[in-house]
Amino acid sequence: MTLAHLPWRSPAAGTDRACLLDVERELGYREVERRAAAFAEQLTAQGVGPGDVIAIMLPNGIELVIALLGAWRVGAAATPVNPTFTERELRYQLQDSGARLLLTTRDGAGAHAPLDVPVIFADELRTTPEGEVVTPDVAADRIALLIYTSGSTGQPKGVMLDHANLDAMATMFARHTELTADDRALLVLPLFHVNSICLSLLAPFSVGASTALVERFVPAGFIAAIERFAPTYFSAVPAVFARLAELPPDVAPDLSGIRFTICGAAPVSKELLQRCADRFGLRILEGYGLTEGTCASACNPLHGVRKLGSVGPALAGQRISITDEAGDPVPAGERGEVRISGPTVMRGYLGRPEATAETVVDGWLRTGDVGILDEDGYLFIVDRIKDMIIRGGENIYPKEIEAFLATHPAVLESAVVGGPHEALGEVPVAYVVLLPGSDADAEELVEHCRSGLTKIKVPARIRIVDALPRNPVGKIDKPELRRRTPAVDVPPTEAVRVV
Repeated sequence: MTLAHLPWRSPAAGTDRACLLDVERELGYREVERRAAAFAEQLTAQGVGPGDVIAIMLPNGIELVIALLGAWRVGAAATPVNPTFTERELRYQLQDSGARLLLTTRDGAGAHAPLDVPVIFADELRTTPEGEVVTPDVAADRIALLIYTSGSTGQPKGVMLDHANLDAMATMFARHTELTADDRALLVLPLFHVNSICLSLLAPFSVGASTALVERFVPAGFIAAIERFAPTYFSAVPAVFARLAELPPDVAPDLSGIRFTICGAAPVSKELLQRCADRFGLRILEGYGLTEGTCASACNPLHGVRKLGSVGPALAGQRISITDEAGDPVPAGERGEVRISGPTVMRGYLGRPEATAETVVDGWLRTGDVGILDEDGYLFIVDRIKDMIIRGGENIYPKEIEAFLATHPAVLESAVVGGPHEALGEVPVAYVVLLPGSDADAEELVEHCRSGLTKIKVPARIRIVDALPRNPVGKIDKPELRRRTPAVDVPPTEAVRVV
């Protein structure tokens, strides 16, 4: 199999065409390959070879990408580590993954603590190969990435993705969005997540395009990067679009060169997407996927019908089914669990055969999401099964409440979780972030909910907050919100407004 996502097999391989850029450097495809080969020699000298794992704990940057490519050249897998992890979290990932060495910065969590693996610092990476640079033979079924889940339901699990998974995802996305060598991705999401690796790095590689990297998203830096690098697309999470929507009215960046943007990784209100689309002239394609499915399984089309509030149809080459509790497909328009099949389904969870068997059944990935497929095959995500609130035996989907809260003109973001209730088990509790300059209070929001939601769905408490907690990927951290939510002691027909 020709792995199109590898830069040395890109249409631009061996040329000086721009491949990777940051605020200080621009490297062509030839130089990227040379540096990857140099790091591969360094790994070989450390005894790293086929089947081994290396851990990479670096901020977004060219060195992180070179390290990934160097590991793949020697047949090793890479497990990217969140650079903000504590020593305890780092040790867990090192031990669970069986990493042979750690690449990090001199001020990283593993820089000074005694670890059970050798440490290479980013400023020690070799940049010039000693031997001839040849095209390595990379087996399609070789594990390429170990991406760790956020661990919201327990200890994080290592998702095993092989090169065939990555190749399928990169080429599917490139076809879906009509990428060409003239495109340039602006990579703003963390590279310890599969979204940025596949959509903003490997997909451009597959067509000979380029990627500009920013270390982290901040609105001012993002606008500066747009002006500096002139990207044609970027992939982001709802939090990024929320921060853009908060920009003062007099901030008017020129985004006319952006062909499209991708919004995924977490639920988002159609009102927020429409607000950003209208204000900045963006073509926003909402998509859907899981790490276990190598990032994306559905996405609204670049051309044709884009249904606001839908995550679009299945990407070509994948299938989506909505099933009942027995695993049988349900008719169009009915709710059920979203299941996915295709070449992007993970190899499994590292060292967890039982969890793998529960998640991948007869080749279908059980997502744990509740969804609906309409008559046109467009997928609508209702909610996470585990996020469902059971109030006195009745199922309530928080996403429905969040979607209705978003129709209030003062609401920027919201998150609804179940609050403990002695008589009913749990009741909805909403946390709301207002648009800058808005003066709506919690009572007004409760009345808004009463105008469009049945009584049992009206939040028993609404708390107006400055920000919502988020996990390292940028998703709203609902487990943390649940921990913060005290028992609700009001009668079920009342609502308490808390600012």
